[in-house]
Order: sequence, then structure tokens, then C-alpha cells
Amino acid sequence: FYVLGLAPNASRVAIRFWIVDTVSEMAGKICRHFEDARIVHGIREKDTLSLFRMLVSTATQGKAENIPPNLGGDTMRAILEGLAYPQTLLQAVIRRIRAEHDITYPRAALIKACINRSTRCRNPNTKEELKVSLDPNNINIGYRLGRLFAALEKIQQEASPGINATIRDKFYGAASSTPVTVFGNLMRLKNHHIAKLEHQGRKVFFEKLLGEIIDGVSDFPPHLKLDDQGRFAVGYYHQMQ
Repeated sequence: FYVLGLAPNASRVAIRFWIVDTVSEMAGKICRHFEDARIVHGIREKDTLSLFRMLVSTATQGKAENIPPNLGGDTMRAILEGLAYPQTLLQAVIRRIRAEHDITYPRAALIKACINRSTRCRNPNTKEELKVSLDPNNINIGYRLGRLFAALEKIQQEASPGINATIRDKFYGAASSTPVTVFGNLMRLKNHHIAKLEHQGRKVFFEKLLGEIIDGVSDFPPHLKLDDQGRFAVGYYHQMQ
């Protein structure tokens, strides 16, 4: 199997990459990409996402012309050669989430793929770190805080139906990067929101859920590194799903 990657511009065409591999090896690497990107989703969504749709999710206003330069070629090369995805891919998707406060299916799939591929490249014995769906046994602080943030937002939504702006719109950026600055206040607000719930059963449910998520979280960290910000987003997405 032969793949020639070209980068055209106004005056010339440059060779981006030239890959030679067997059909079976190439098929395995392509399947690995789809497996890495597989994540729980709504019933109306397709099980697999095109690379174009994933890349567009990293672009300003969702426009193809705003996809960061070289990102498509670097990502395609990583897929076809079985390499770790470019760090710029994870940076781009997290930057877009923080700007729009929206963790979509393609963005969550990209983050899961980037982190799992990176983890496997460092430790070949680890098949995957982030699961397809909610993983209550994942104790990573970023993943746990993402789940906690989703639960707190859900409590707020049920306490104030039809609310225009939730804690995600106001606090997502700070919660996912500098948790210590906002989570103390959010936990205090939670008590107010739970008190407004009409059904006692929902109050009990949410208190148990929060207890299960917080179990093992000794303190809110002052800062989350980029990978943990990605885990925060996936934890939030998993919990919301």
C-alpha cells in the first residue's frame, strides 16, 4: 500500500510524506484510529466520525479554512504510521472547548484518541486509558473533576429549569485549568441548588452521586496540565452522556 502526501501552495507542490506498507498493516492502523476515537454518543450520531468532521471541530466557527495549518497532514500521517497524534491536535481541541464551552461528540472523540494513543506509546502494555463510556474506576483527578462539574451542572439545571446560562458557560475555563479557584464556590452553590429540588428521591440520588465521584479526591489542585484538561473534558462528556 503506497500513500503520497502532498502540500500544495501557490507556486509549488511539496511532498509531505511517502508511506509504504502492506495492506494488512495499513488496515490495522486505520482500524486502530477508529477504535481510539470510539466513544459513547447520542442515538442519532454515527458510530464513526470522518477525519474532516473531527478536524473541523477544532476550527473557529467550524469552518474548514480555519483548521490550523499542517494539522490535517500531521494527523493523517499519525494515523497511517500508527504514531502518537500531534500535540497540536490536543491543544487545538482544548482551546476550542474553552472558547465555546461546548464538549461535542467529535471533540470528546478526538481527546480520547489523543490521550489513549499517547499513553500507549509511552507504555505499550496499556491498551487504553480512557474507556468508550463512563468509567467509575478512573481515579485521575482531571477525569473525576470533569464528572463532578457535569453533576453540579445537572443539579443546577434541574433546580432551575430553562436557565439561560449554566455553570459551564461561566466557569468551565477556570474549572478545567485552575480547579481550586472555583470548585469551593461551586460546592457551596450546590447546597442551594439541591435544596430547591422538589423530589426527595432526586436529592438523595445526587448526594450519592457526588459522594461517589468525590471519594478519593483529597483536595482541588491549583492547576491541571494539558492532558488532564483533556481528561476533564472526557469525564464531563462521559458523565453527561
